[in-house]
Parts: sequence; structure tokens; C-alpha cells
Amino acid sequence: MQRFFLFILICMAVQLKAQQTIPLYPGPIPNSTDYAMKEIRMENNGIFLGYRSISQPTLAVYLPETGKEAGAAVVICPGGGYGMESYRLEGTIIAETFTKNGIAAFILKYRLPSDSIMMDKSIGPLQDAQQAIKTVRERSKEWKIDPSKIGIMGFSAGGHLASTAGTHFEKSFIPNDNNTSLRPDFMVLVYPVISMTDELTHGGSRKNLLGSNPAPDQIQLFSNELQINTKTPPAWITHTGDDTVVPVENSIRFYQALIRNKVAAEMHLYPSGNHGFVLKLPADEWMKPLFGWMAKSGISKKIDN
Repeated sequence: MQRFFLFILICMAVQLKAQQTIPLYPGPIPNSTDYAMKEIRMENNGIFLGYRSISQPTLAVYLPETGKEAGAAVVICPGGGYGMESYRLEGTIIAETFTKNGIAAFILKYRLPSDSIMMDKSIGPLQDAQQAIKTVRERSKEWKIDPSKIGIMGFSAGGHLASTAGTHFEKSFIPNDNNTSLRPDFMVLVYPVISMTDELTHGGSRKNLLGSNPAPDQIQLFSNELQINTKTPPAWITHTGDDTVVPVENSIRFYQALIRNKVAAEMHLYPSGNHGFVLKLPADEWMKPLFGWMAKSGISKKIDN
């Protein structure tokens, strides 16, 4: 416990800043209404935590030190039940850890589903995830990134968004005149919401994304364990068996479906820690197996820190 609080104090003291934060869309935001929602910045005792009521999506750019680029990039989707985004602990700290290991990171502040700002709230976050992948791929030369090594990472409901991007990429939900590939090259899923089925889902995430009484076809469409095929990108997954918020069966079913379709996957399951377990550990520590997987999979090269 003392170690956890020391880690949090260190995180509070360190100011992690992106090189730049850009609007996600260079023009009109697709699937938007005219309603101007006021964004809420969440703080606790003056410490920034994240955001609510997001209607203007952005992409924060974190690039590794010049000369230490590993070539890969990750779009990060913070969690929060599709009702808020835990931008600091599941965003900025993670991005900084990636850059220290030579990997470019892009924090996606995606629109939170809302009938007031979207014509179809079920696809709003997915549109933003696709636009983020498209942006990074189209600007890969500028940011010294291999366009074939761009992945997506998500925590909790952000894991649902990441796995949605990884299983729904064959249909473009955004304008894409250049036919840029929207397929992430790999997925990193951390205690992810995967399914929208009654048996497995996180109720708050499903209600926020699909409404109180979603139709059966919507439930199936966004139950990503049912959407895997042989073209689905490889995945690294971690979860705990005692997660009381998002049942570990979400990760297990997704992993099993990947294996059935002969998609490479690595999964780390721990007996205890509950939801958000990695946030109790230094990022360098819990992400070490992830960096090992990325290196042995040929996604990134090892960088001497």
C-alpha cells in the first residue's frame, strides 16, 4: 500500500506534456449535431484526472527522443465506462512510458457517446478511433513511424473501443478519400470491456454506448468476441481473475476467439488486483512484458534507455 501511494505522489509531481495536441478532424466532425456541449475537466484536490462531456476530440502527440525511435506507434484510449475518460493515469503516464522505450504514443480524447451531440452515438467513439489511426498512418513519415506498425491500446471501456477498432476496420465510418488502411497493426487490451452481452458486459458502458434497451443486432455487432476473423490484428491482453467491474471472461473469450482464428495473441492473467490493477504499479514494471511481446513480435526494436 505504501508503495502505491508513493507511486501516485510521484505521478502527481511529474508534469507529462505532449509535444503537441491537435484537433482530431481537420474539418467538420462527422456524425455531429450543432449542440455545443461544454467539456468538464475533472480534478481532485487540484490534481487533474480526466474529462467528461467530450464533444471536441483531440490527439495528443508524444514522440520519443530523436535517434531512439523504435519505429512503432500506439494510439491510447483511456477508460471510463464511456461516461468519462481517465486521461491522466490511463493516458499521459502510459504515453510517457512508451516514449521512454522508443515508441511514439498518441492519446485519443474521443467523443463520449451522447444523443445530444451525435446522430448515432453508438459509432461516435469508433469514428474517432478510426480517424486517429488514419491520422497517424498518413503522417507517419513526419513522425518517423513505420506505417505498418501502428497499434491501438485501451483500458476498460477504452479496451472496448480499441477492440472495436481492431474488429470493425473493414468498414470505414469516417470520410476516407485516400482509402488509408484503418486496421490497427496490433491491439493492447488492459482489463477490457469486450462484450455487450448480458452475461459479460459492463452495464454502464453498454448503457452509455447503446442505450438502455439496445436491439439484439446492436448487442451482437458491438460484442467484439463475435467479430473476430483471420484478418483481426494480433493482441496483448492483461486482466485479473477477481475483477468485480469487468469480468475476466471478457478477455478470455476474446483470446479464445483469436486463437480459433489463428491470430497471434498473448494474455497475462493474474489472480488478484481487481479492476484497474495496473494503476497500482509503476508503469515501467507492468508494461515490461508488453515491451517484450512487441520486440519478439517484430513490432518494435529494443531501445537502450
